[in-house]
Amino acid sequence: MKKSNLLTILASLLIGILISFSFSNKYEITPDEYADGFEENTKVFAVEIPRNMKFADEKVPLDRFYVEEAFEREMTVNTYFHSSSIILIKRANRWFPIIEPILEKNNIPEDFKYLAVAESGLVHVVSSAGATGIWQIMKQTGREYGLEVNNDIDQRYDVELATEAACKYLNKAYEKYGNWTLVAASYNAGMGKISDEIVRQQQNNYYDMIFNEETGRYVYRIIALKALLEKPEDYGFYLRRKDLYKPYKLDKITVDTAINDIPGFAKSYDLNYKEFKIYNPWIRQAYLANKSGRTYTILVP
Repeated sequence: MKKSNLLTILASLLIGILISFSFSNKYEITPDEYADGFEENTKVFAVEIPRNMKFADEKVPLDRFYVEEAFEREMTVNTYFHSSSIILIKRANRWFPIIEPILEKNNIPEDFKYLAVAESGLVHVVSSAGATGIWQIMKQTGREYGLEVNNDIDQRYDVELATEAACKYLNKAYEKYGNWTLVAASYNAGMGKISDEIVRQQQNNYYDMIFNEETGRYVYRIIALKALLEKPEDYGFYLRRKDLYKPYKLDKITVDTAINDIPGFAKSYDLNYKEFKIYNPWIRQAYLANKSGRTYTILVP
C-alpha cells in the first residue's frame, strides 16, 4: 500500500471517530436527566395483585402458590395489553347497566358480568365453534334456553334476551354444583366435562383441579378482569367520563307483523340501515318475515 493511501485512510478514520464522539456527546443522557424521571418512565414493573380477591363472594385462595401465579399471569396479560384493556373499560360503561339488573333479577351474582367480558370483550363475535354474541351461546344451547335462532332471527345477538338465557344456564349449573366458581368454569367447559373431572380427580374445588389450558385459565381471567374494571386507576388506566362509551338511549317498539323492508322501516325513524342494525343485530336479514306472528321488540332512539 502506498504511503499516501495509508495517510488518507488514517485521516478518514480519525474524522469518523471525532464525528461519532461529537454525536454521542450531543445525545448522551446525563445523570441529571435520569434524575428528572427518564429512567423511571422506562421501567416495567410486575403487577401488584390484589390480595383479598373474591369471585361471587367466594374467596380466591391466593395463599396457594399455584393459585397466586395463575392469577398473576392473567393480571399481567390484561394490565399490559393496554389497547385492549382501554377498550374494555369503555365498553363496560355501555353494557353493564343492561346486564346488571338482569343478573340481579335472576339471583345471579353481579360478578358474572365479567364472564361476559371474558367471553366476548362485550362485542357480538362468532367463535370458530359457532358460539355467538356477547355471551357466546351455541345455537342448540340458545334454543334450549328459549332463544329463537334461525336464518332470519338470531336472538343470541339480543343482549337482554341472551343475558336472560345465560342466567338460566348459570342457575341450572349452580343447582348442580353449589358453588359459583365451578359454575363459571362450566360455562367454558360444559357441565358434562366439569362433572367428569370432579369424579376423576375426586375434587370439587376449581382452584385445586387440573383442566385444559383454556378452562384452567378461564376463571382467573374473569377475576383479573374484575380487578381491572373495578379499579382501573390501580393499574395505570385513567379514563375520563367523556372517554367512556355511553349507553344507548332507546325506546322499545313492539311488532307482531312482518316488516318487508327494514331499510325503509329504519328511515321512518330517521335511521339508516346500518344504525338500525347496530341497535337490532338479532334481525339477520333486510326484512322481518315473522311467519308465526310472534311479538318482537325493536329498539330505536
